[in-house]
Amino acid sequence: MGRTVISPRRAACLAVLVSVLLPLPAVPPAAAAQRTGTQAAQRTNAQAGQRTNAQAGQRTGARAEQRTGVQAAARAERRTGAQADSAAPARRMLAGLKVARALSLRGYSRKRFQPLDGRRKGKCSIRESVLARDGRRVRKNASCHPVKGTWYSPYDGKVLKSEKQVDVDHVVPLSYAWRSGARRWSPAKRRAFAHDLRRPELITVSHSANIAKGGQGPQSWRPQRRAHWCRYATSWITVKHHYRLFVTRDERTALLNMLRTC
Repeated sequence: MGRTVISPRRAACLAVLVSVLLPLPAVPPAAAAQRTGTQAAQRTNAQAGQRTNAQAGQRTGARAEQRTGVQAAARAERRTGAQADSAAPARRMLAGLKVARALSLRGYSRKRFQPLDGRRKGKCSIRESVLARDGRRVRKNASCHPVKGTWYSPYDGKVLKSEKQVDVDHVVPLSYAWRSGARRWSPAKRRAFAHDLRRPELITVSHSANIAKGGQGPQSWRPQRRAHWCRYATSWITVKHHYRLFVTRDERTALLNMLRTC
């Protein structure tokens, strides 16, 4: 029987056909496992990276929040400490004031202290000086009168945008000072008291707050804003201590109660 002879051209065609029809050799299990492990490791690393970044972000946010809280607490502590520091000497000054019954109002007149609006030639009045001192962005005309500015009333928290809305208040009212010993002063000392820019006796407040206060003392009137009680009490005591004005028993109790807010 004779042998079948395949020409080179046919052999090449058969080789191509075989390569197309026959399946690819299977990947060894070890290689497949290696690829699967690599992919799983990559996914695990990506997830771990995401978790790490998220945790780092949380830690950064927590640290920032902690710093903000610490700074706010420090500011509050400084404010509280400053008020406490002012309350201690105020209590000592109050303890040194004479306690007595209020004197009669007989003979009192605002003119005995001379009005705040009295103008000296070529100079600002006391009212104009206080408005310029306590206001923001105050503009004055050639006569020293404020024509523009903004003022804050610590008694009731109002922001006043016209000087017509602003009163200059005597922290210790003139009539109250009269009954606390000022009736026995000389005219010069009464005028010095009414025009004192060095002690905390003159401040800008709203007209409505000034009307509500009138000539009352702390035993019958307190600022609407509780946050101002500490400053109000220390100012009252500072003025009375400087001018050696006495206090009543009820007045002293009211001042001590307000100092507890410091």
